[in-house]
Amino acid sequence: MFDTKYIDNFKDYLTNERHAPTNTVSSYIRDIKQFANHLWNGEDGDFECVTTEEVKQYFSDLQSNGRSPATVSRSIASLKAFYRRMTDDGFKGSNPVAGIPVIPFEKKQPYILSNKEIELLLEQPDANTLKGCRDKAMFETLYATGIRVSELISLDLDDVNLVTGLIVCRNGKDRTIPIYDAAIRAISHYLTFSRPNMAVTGEVSLFVNTGGGRMSRQGFWKILKSYLDKAQISEEVTPQTLRHSFAAHLLENGADVRSLQQMLGHSDISSTQAYARFIGQQIKDVYKKAHPRA
Repeated sequence: MFDTKYIDNFKDYLTNERHAPTNTVSSYIRDIKQFANHLWNGEDGDFECVTTEEVKQYFSDLQSNGRSPATVSRSIASLKAFYRRMTDDGFKGSNPVAGIPVIPFEKKQPYILSNKEIELLLEQPDANTLKGCRDKAMFETLYATGIRVSELISLDLDDVNLVTGLIVCRNGKDRTIPIYDAAIRAISHYLTFSRPNMAVTGEVSLFVNTGGGRMSRQGFWKILKSYLDKAQISEEVTPQTLRHSFAAHLLENGADVRSLQQMLGHSDISSTQAYARFIGQQIKDVYKKAHPRA
């Protein structure tokens, strides 16, 4: 079996030095372990002895097995970062992935919910029921802040200040995000009406499941899907769609990219600028379709 000390070291670096989001860390580690399992098939293996030819063969096998260009490109990026860290730490003389180019692929543009669709979704939960009250508070919080679902379910009671209208998102590097009045009212209603009747004694998480413990990603996804069906929103919508919609709508209404970067928690502003490019392309498409001389 391969030694996991290098993976553990890389995970610690991503988490404590880079402050990478939990999902990003999980994705990197999963890619590296899949590479090791493919290369050594459960036998003893040494990351220090991996060659460029072995890496190239692995990526070729991924393609032969029908993996998408996006998946292969992500795997290349993960292994490049992993071996870059190994060489920086002196565990390996050279990076066997350094010269391998990322496979180009066309990124699918994220679906952005319209203002009408957002309102329709937010209207679905019945705030007069315990679960509906909680669900409305969760949806309002997501759309108000643009935080990730993993960050939403990680919120604790003391991360929310309804007096100042702010939440603190603790995902590696803390960031403070404002919340609008409707979200404040929804959270307040949940805290006084719903949560006291749902949470088990001593539970510190803000949003709880029917068992009284912390809400899970899978649990939230099931809840969101049920309301999407109820609202008859047929587009491919995921929990990430609310984050995309938050960013797009703020940019459409004049928010500057730097402020949005801080709210979204992007370490690299190019990730935030991608939303601006997407909005710009949308405007061009509308212009071409609508302008009589375009």
